[in-house]
Order: sequence, then C-alpha cells, then structure tokens
Amino acid sequence: MSAPRTPPSGARPPWGSSKVAEPHLLESDALPALLQVQGLGKSFGGNRAVDDISFSVAAGELLALIGPNGAGKSTTFNMVNGQLKPDAGSIQLDGTELIGRKPRDIWKLGVGRTFQIAETFASLTVVENVQMALLSADAKLYSLFTRAAGHKRDEALALLDQVGMVSQADRPCSVLAYGDVKRVELAIAMANRPKLLLMDEPTAGMAPKERNELMALTKRLVVERGLAVLFTEHSMDVVFAHADRLIVLARGRLIAEGSATEIRDHPKVQEVYFGSGKTFEKKAAVAP
Repeated sequence: MSAPRTPPSGARPPWGSSKVAEPHLLESDALPALLQVQGLGKSFGGNRAVDDISFSVAAGELLALIGPNGAGKSTTFNMVNGQLKPDAGSIQLDGTELIGRKPRDIWKLGVGRTFQIAETFASLTVVENVQMALLSADAKLYSLFTRAAGHKRDEALALLDQVGMVSQADRPCSVLAYGDVKRVELAIAMANRPKLLLMDEPTAGMAPKERNELMALTKRLVVERGLAVLFTEHSMDVVFAHADRLIVLARGRLIAEGSATEIRDHPKVQEVYFGSGKTFEKKAAVAP
C-alpha cells in the first residue's frame, strides 16, 4: 500500500489544526458496545458502496459518521435500519442480530431514526404527532376506534417537555419554524424508548444557532437516558463540538476513528479531504 500523500504546504483541513495525532484504534475499548457492526459490506453492481467496515457504539455515546459525498454513510445507515440487506457482515444490537429483520421489527427492538428532511404530520398538532408515535409503539395505530388526541397525552407532553416544545403542544406542526419541527421529530423518535437512535444529517437546513441547540439537546438525552446515537453530519462545527467519537468513511472503507482532535489531524483524513474530498471542502466552505 502506498504511503498517504502529504497535503500541500501550509494547507489545513476546513476545521483547522496542524499537529498530526497518532492513529486511533478502530474499536472503542472504553465502554461496552450496544451496537456492534462487524465486516459489513454492500455492493451495487460493480460498485463497492460499503467495504468490510467494523465499528461499535456504546450506550451513553454520541458517535459521528462522517465522510465525503459517496463515502457510504447512507448505505451504512440503511443497513443498520433494515432498509438494505448487507452482502456480508453482522449487525448486532445488545447481542441480537439485526440482519434479515424488517425495519419495523428493528424499530420494536429499540432502534429509532430521524431523517435529513423532518417527517411530521403537518395537519396535526404538535402533541398529536407524538401521540401518533405512542399509538404506533403500543401497536394501536390501525385501530378504527382509537384517536390520537385521547391516547397518552400526559406521556406525549412529557416527551415534548424534554425537547423544549411543551409550550407549543397544541399548535399545528404546519406553523412551526423548521428548527422546532426537528425538535418535534426528536420527541417522536423517542416515543418507543429507543436504545439506539440513528440521526441522518439532523441539522440539515438549520441556522448555526439552531444546529448547536439541537445537538446539545441530543447530547443531554444521551447522558440522561443512556441512549446510544449514531449520526451523520456535514457541519463540522456540530461534529467537533458535540460528538464523543468520530468514524470516517472514504469510498466505502473505514479509514479512521477517534476523538475530534485525532480525526482533525489524522494523515489519511487530511489526504481524503485535500485529495478526493473536494466536494466536502466546497460544502464546508459554504455552510451557514
């Protein structure tokens, strides 16, 4: 294998720093794993989208999955969530194998998800959106005799209180600011009491202040509930301010894992972002 190319003289990644850290081990040895991914692989035709990656996420940990466009982040998410079946590997949640299970079955085991574009019912009130999620968690969503407005309102309000939205409980989601909609989506994701929360670019489309407030809230839930969170994100200010650990994908392969400082200064990460990572550099430069 050829040695990594050296970045141009005086060049630094978009997030800054010049000191090169020692490469970090590719497995966390600090906390027991809740999610354990081993040897995961997925191809589309002749394209190896995810190539033999392994990583873990512990309860009480916020793990960021970053990389240039096309690195394999969404494919990895969709395999963990059950939307795509891997060609190889293992995905275990608390010792239970997830591969071969349907997304709803994985959700029932305790895997929640939020999406890049927030998904709520605009015609329902804030609290009714959370009550709908509670109905689903109780397997009553399709009952003709059950109305969301009468189901576990107190529990729904408690979830909204945790995300700072209880004061807007009876407002329609259609009139909310986008940052508030993302908070409601987080409350919805918490309705089935997940062990693991997958967050796909949670701060996309948000202003800098809203981005950091949402991730600070997520971090608080991680600590208070012992929740494990795996998230993808293009805003490096969010990643380095809030993630406990980072893993980096490039062309489907896991190239680095470690703390913000270690990843910021990792030679292979610098190579990717200065070499083939031009798309990422451009996106970072124009982020609000």
